Amino acid sequence: MIFWGGATAASQYEGGFAEKKGMDTQDCRPYLPRSNNATVQTRLLSQQTIDEAKKNNDQIYYPFRVGAKGYEHLEEDLNLLKELGIQIYRFSLSWTRLFPKGIEEEPDKDGVRYYDQIFEFCKKNKIKIFLTMNHYAVPLYLVEQYGGWTNRLMIQYYLNLAEFVFKHWGEYVDYWLPFNEINAGYFSPYNGTGLVKPEDRAYSNQKVFESLHHQFIANAKTIQLAKKLKVRGQFGAMISCFCYYPLTSKPEDNFKLVKEEQINQWFCSDVLMKGQYPYYMESFFEKNNVDLKITENDKQILREFPCDFISFSYYSSSVVTTEEAEKTAGNLVVTTKNPYLKASEWGWQIDAVGLRTTLNKVYDRYNCPVIISENGFGAKDVLVNKQVHDSYRIDYFDSHFKEIIKAKKEDGVDVRAYIAWGIIDIVSAGSCEMDKRYGVIYVDGDNEGNGTYHRYKKDSFYWYQEFIKKQNERKRI
Repeated sequence: MIFWGGATAASQYEGGFAEKKGMDTQDCRPYLPRSNNATVQTRLLSQQTIDEAKKNNDQIYYPFRVGAKGYEHLEEDLNLLKELGIQIYRFSLSWTRLFPKGIEEEPDKDGVRYYDQIFEFCKKNKIKIFLTMNHYAVPLYLVEQYGGWTNRLMIQYYLNLAEFVFKHWGEYVDYWLPFNEINAGYFSPYNGTGLVKPEDRAYSNQKVFESLHHQFIANAKTIQLAKKLKVRGQFGAMISCFCYYPLTSKPEDNFKLVKEEQINQWFCSDVLMKGQYPYYMESFFEKNNVDLKITENDKQILREFPCDFISFSYYSSSVVTTEEAEKTAGNLVVTTKNPYLKASEWGWQIDAVGLRTTLNKVYDRYNCPVIISENGFGAKDVLVNKQVHDSYRIDYFDSHFKEIIKAKKEDGVDVRAYIAWGIIDIVSAGSCEMDKRYGVIYVDGDNEGNGTYHRYKKDSFYWYQEFIKKQNERKRI
């Protein structure tokens, strides 16, 4: 049985920045008009950029402070998700909506009430909850005062958040995810760890892997705490998957593929799923001058508290080569262009078979339940007469859903859930745009925060709604 659902992320969806919410790292990312380098510039922020963001300069637009205005439209949005018929909803908590600086002993009551509505609605309507406890956004206070995840103190501050969440909402959650796309900490360090861009790359590598190590320990200690408190639900790891192909049959291309997969895709999930650092990281750390102070207690906690399931995001496949070749964009990384695939307006290569391939690879590696925690098609939708005719998104869903079902029925992969990304239009985490839309529900807002923010059902809404109904009918037969 596969649960079919949708997802949002607090920083991209909620807005409500003025509602007693503390500033986090995503609130500091400005909108930059689309260019070849805009996405990179908004992912590698300097201290100067953060200082500018703290001034609240009206001349600069910070899209994550507005999001999709979900804070204002929550009841409407939840009812739309109910009408859609999703069986599982993935959402995240804003750390700074609950604990504005990240150090408070008690959470903000208004923040708690806001999330109460979501948990209670899902329970009442029998929608399973996949909760992301931290989705890229780190309290800015913790970054500036302690260096964010470079500091071991962050583990305890994170556990303080986790303990409140477990005690207050533990009964509601079916699937727990302590960290979103944890491998992004390597290739998108500002998003993944809140790490402000350093000038020296060697320094960057050291700080990046220190930060990731502290997240690994926080992940294991979170599971330990949950078991102590007898919290229901399963705990998972999540990585961003790229489904690498070699450009040619050259042995060098294939070997490079293996090494790219190890560091970009498998490293973090190997630690969290297998409970230890993989062998291949020893040589990588040596070559990149990384020296982690891993204690015996660290090794023990990782070994004793691995994750129960593996989840991943997948949008497009990637190509690896040792030679110079034409490049194109992808989720979080730039890749070599695949001559056999079409691409979206943003250059992401559309590859439904790659999703089936990834499901097989992930299941083969970890032999545990698998959840597709993010997938979807980003496009510049056009609203005409309160309608959006997004046949391209329907085609994307249809081709990918067929491959998921093949992986489940023909290949025997234990696929537990599919979760469509940005089920309601939200600000893109990559490019800080509203124009790059994934939802089946259109939100009338533009890249600079203009618009009514009214909600409209796209053609894909009705298609996905009918698809879920048919899946439910087949289960009853």
